[in-house]
Amino acid sequence: MLTARFDTALAWASELHREQTRKGSGTPYISHLLAVTALVLEAGGDEDEAIAAVLHDAIEDQGGHPTREAIRQRFGDRVTALVDGCTDADVMPKPPWLERKQAFIASIAEAPPSVRLIVSADKLHNIQCSIGDLEREGDGVWERFRGREKALWYYRSVVEALESAGPNPLQPRLRQALARLESL
Repeated sequence: MLTARFDTALAWASELHREQTRKGSGTPYISHLLAVTALVLEAGGDEDEAIAAVLHDAIEDQGGHPTREAIRQRFGDRVTALVDGCTDADVMPKPPWLERKQAFIASIAEAPPSVRLIVSADKLHNIQCSIGDLEREGDGVWERFRGREKALWYYRSVVEALESAGPNPLQPRLRQALARLESL
């Protein structure tokens, strides 16, 4: 069961990301955080994993180190470590895209199963949204993501790193979604 800790995290995530939207769609960013959290919970995630899922982009997109410390104070070391495991940059400006993504992919090999579950949920939802956008809007969607080849390279690399690191309940759905994205 989820407790008031989760309620606090959910409300804070909504506050942190209130003015943020999904790339190119204008959809409120909280929709992504809620979807990732739902995937984590449906895959058997515990409360700390659910809290980390709803906050998985907070350090990267909403304040870096100060936000990390606020997460630690509010939710403890485990949640902070899980969010850190999902974060590819905690400084602004962010390091170059390729360098950042390569370091993130490499980190998956050492990531604990809880981080891999949240990353799987995050990438699954991102891929599903990209599929929907491509079906509605066509190939121009790829330009939001540095072009088709770079986007597919990144998703393939993450999926392969997750598979190599060990099983998790979302892997079959993630692999299937990636295959669908590659076919478009």
